[in-house]
Amino acid sequence: MLLSPSRCIILLLLVNSVYSGRVLRKIKERVRKIQYEKAKKNVLVSAVNGHKPICEVRDGKIHQPLDHFDSQNDETFPQRFLVNEAYWERPHGPVFLFIGGEGPISEFDVLAGHHVDMAEEHGALLVALEHRFYGESINKDGLETENLGDLSSQQALTDIAEFHQYISDRFDLSDKNTWISFGGSYAGALSAWLRGKFPHLVYGAVASSAPVKAKLDFSAFNKVVGLSLANEDVGGSDKCVGDIWEAFAAVEAALFAGKATEVGKDFGCCETPEDLEDQIELMQSLADIVMGTVAYNEEGGILTIEELCDIMTNETETEAYDRLIKLVQIDRATGEEPCLDASHKQTIKDLRDTNLDSAYNGARQWFYQTCTEFGFFQTCEDASCPFSRMLTLQAQTDLCPEVFNIPQHSLPGHIAFTNKYYGGDHPDTDRVLYVNGDIDPWHELSILEEDLDKEDEDMTILIEGTAHCADMNPDGVADRPALKQARKAIERKVAKWLKEAARKLMD
Repeated sequence: MLLSPSRCIILLLLVNSVYSGRVLRKIKERVRKIQYEKAKKNVLVSAVNGHKPICEVRDGKIHQPLDHFDSQNDETFPQRFLVNEAYWERPHGPVFLFIGGEGPISEFDVLAGHHVDMAEEHGALLVALEHRFYGESINKDGLETENLGDLSSQQALTDIAEFHQYISDRFDLSDKNTWISFGGSYAGALSAWLRGKFPHLVYGAVASSAPVKAKLDFSAFNKVVGLSLANEDVGGSDKCVGDIWEAFAAVEAALFAGKATEVGKDFGCCETPEDLEDQIELMQSLADIVMGTVAYNEEGGILTIEELCDIMTNETETEAYDRLIKLVQIDRATGEEPCLDASHKQTIKDLRDTNLDSAYNGARQWFYQTCTEFGFFQTCEDASCPFSRMLTLQAQTDLCPEVFNIPQHSLPGHIAFTNKYYGGDHPDTDRVLYVNGDIDPWHELSILEEDLDKEDEDMTILIEGTAHCADMNPDGVADRPALKQARKAIERKVAKWLKEAARKLMD
């Protein structure tokens, strides 16, 4: 087990979310780069103001069992973790655990963020654990299909339990050191499930934008996208939704009329979308631009909902089709993309790639988990979706057998098992704070106030006008009042948990 000072580099960590298309994943990468630049600036300012410098972070590896549930299997894998002792009030200060999700962790996961601000206030030891099979926490042959069977949320939770014991031993912790877990998106679900499955390890859990309900056909995702685009409080309008729908209908009509070459040129496609599968890929790429804008509205994305709607309703361009072309041009120019992805073969090639360097961003691993545990397929087959009806459940689930040889008929059983194991709509948890933004489509699969019984010790916060995992960022000057109020509510809840834990030790 290694523990060494951090080299003080900035790593790219993907914003947590499910794989929908390559364009959406690129948007997430851009958002994370922007967020990390902000984090870097905040850390440097803190250092100038007398806070501990970046090199206080320590980087380590713990060798975990590859399969916690098979005592005959003695194989291991290296799991990366980070430690920041800068604010820790020894020996009895609390421990704040940042749980990694479907991507690599970074030094900034223990240097910046709302949980880090609270750690400073409460004198907490900050630790972060990378999820198995993501980032650096994977064996050389780990991405081969036959080895992905050890990638699951159940294994990941047991990794955390083992890590809890390792940190407790290394820092000589006791029951007087209260643990609180934090996570966003899938990692937010892990934070909640950790409290449910291992309640003796963490006293409380904050679960931000946590999709705790597995869902095969997640059509509600695009329903919320449509509602958010119509929300005037964030710059949307009914006209914006209508014009987006009209633009997608025009693209679809042109493709069905045999004008694939013209459409490909209009949108700057990497290849002409001649085949139906490529045309579906094009529609997914176009939808990804809009979906990404909504999911990360005002959180560092290329465009906000207001800016996107300004483009799509600007009648300088008479046709909605032409406005969608303009939107794609802006997105490609800002993201420095030479062309728009529209190749099904390339998607298959990317998801089949087992090279650790090219798969560092986690797309293959996460898609495997959607096929084996969660679903989360964002479809467009009902009237509430503002995109193309070509984005079907069938088209998306076809990838499971194509990439992993997982039969489509097995998917409903996988989803049912996940919900039975964790509780689905009614998870077996208490002292979990579920935080969501109402603009964020993922709140549909999280826990809201109406999901709780009166006797529950869980709590929910739904933040008006706020997007995915926004509460996890430190306070910003331009943050909406509702977001600032939500962070204060989180701070009060965490402080209450710590006081309760201390009081119970005295009883």
